[in-house]
Amino acid sequence: MSNRDAQNYEVHQPKGGVPIKRWTRGVQVEQDAIEQLERIAQMPFVHRWVAAMPDVHLGIGATVGSVVPTVGAVIPAAVGVDIGCGMMAVETSLKAADLPDSLAEVRAAIEKAVPHGRTTNHGRDKGAWHDPPAPVTTVWKQLERRFDAIVDKHKAIEKSNTAVHLGTLGTGNHFIEVCLDERDQVWFMLHSGSRGVGNRIGSHFIALAKEEMKRWFVNLPDQNLAYLSEGTQYFGDYVEAVEWAQDFARHNRELMMQAVIKAVAGCKGIPPFTFGATAVNCHHNYVAREHHYGKDVFVTRKGAVRARTGDLGIIPGSMGTRSYIVRGKGNAESFHSCSHGAGRAMSRTEARKRFTVADHRKATANVECRKDEDVIDETPMAYKDIDAVMEAQRDLVEVVHTLRQVVCVKG
Repeated sequence: MSNRDAQNYEVHQPKGGVPIKRWTRGVQVEQDAIEQLERIAQMPFVHRWVAAMPDVHLGIGATVGSVVPTVGAVIPAAVGVDIGCGMMAVETSLKAADLPDSLAEVRAAIEKAVPHGRTTNHGRDKGAWHDPPAPVTTVWKQLERRFDAIVDKHKAIEKSNTAVHLGTLGTGNHFIEVCLDERDQVWFMLHSGSRGVGNRIGSHFIALAKEEMKRWFVNLPDQNLAYLSEGTQYFGDYVEAVEWAQDFARHNRELMMQAVIKAVAGCKGIPPFTFGATAVNCHHNYVAREHHYGKDVFVTRKGAVRARTGDLGIIPGSMGTRSYIVRGKGNAESFHSCSHGAGRAMSRTEARKRFTVADHRKATANVECRKDEDVIDETPMAYKDIDAVMEAQRDLVEVVHTLRQVVCVKG
């Protein structure tokens, strides 16, 4: 590691608890997020310190963009309800010149191939399958037995959107993109997680953890920091369920990517193509068993990507900015982690108040995407400066490829 990269973080010591190491130089951090990090640092089972990535912002329970290693306990709300949310990207043999002048057909083909969004009225949800296709059914059969074992112990999870959400995008900040890298090579990239079933699992165990705190008269700095202690039934059940949901999320991304590839290949004028050596599928909202500083720990990455030496990861910007394929530097101080994106600069409500459709159209002028009022909360201006975010974590990752999107499908 060069001197330029050495200790690129700031250390903040709250009045109580472990230190907080923040990779946030040159990036604005809201005071609410700092206070939330301080509350996490007060938990007695946090190992060594809490790490905050440059995209850090206020979340529920744990701060989005935080890395929380724990011994003997896990905090379900820190993992959250979008369990296993993450990114997938594949490099293709296509060049920019192989794409048609108008990308509207490409976008339409992807939108037709992958259920996305959500229907709020009664009837079939447009973001779910009515009859799951054969590839989805095949993968669901691989997951079903483990899910049934979880349901046997927790009936509240049974009525979830399982197979009908497998291979679907969802809403909010989830997306599918066609991108070009610095060589004008075409990439497909997408962002989603464990969908309805992950939400049900997360919500169920968050509620159980809160009940446990009441039963044992545990006082917390924030009720959303309710935890499950190792050795208890609910702890073991949660670890089993969350690991299953993370597998669901990974398969979900793989199925969508298969559908995207098939859809684009079927577009008029697109030549036959193959795939390059680079393909990445990584979680950024999950818990994992790891070993750090002499201890076997549970590492909760709430909006953070694992970045061990050589690990490939994805750091997306926003609908109108660059994204990055990165390689981890294995920085032990961050518990081998990096940011999961640019990070929100403001709430969705604030973005809708501050920006107009005209603002959004201007910011996404070179992208084939939705340009209506329902996506104003995802406009590029609602996010932090991705260049500042990347500079703040130069000791965590190196850039392998720089991507710019030309097509963006939002839920």
